[in-house]
Amino acid sequence: MQTYLIMGKFTEKGITNIKQTTERADKFKEIAAKLGIHVQQIYWLIGDYDVVNIVEAPDDLAVEALLIRVGAWGNVRTTTLRAFDKKEMDAIIAKMDDTI
Repeated sequence: MQTYLIMGKFTEKGITNIKQTTERADKFKEIAAKLGIHVQQIYWLIGDYDVVNIVEAPDDLAVEALLIRVGAWGNVRTTTLRAFDKKEMDAIIAKMDDTI
């Protein structure tokens, strides 16, 4: 499984319907589970982003399917980051040549 950070900013519709944000989060988890994605945590934020979802997914295709479906709701716009743990980063470093 691969880890992703899905950063979200509320649209005008999303902020207008802010009282439903936790209900939408529950629906997000349901849809994710159907796609084989495990939602580790959802946090609402102060700052440049309004929400972050930390998920584990089998591949980019599953994440993209989730994001397209959620994006169609029109409540949030997302930026997604692929995250690497120490073991994955060690494997990446091992593939580097010595020219750096």
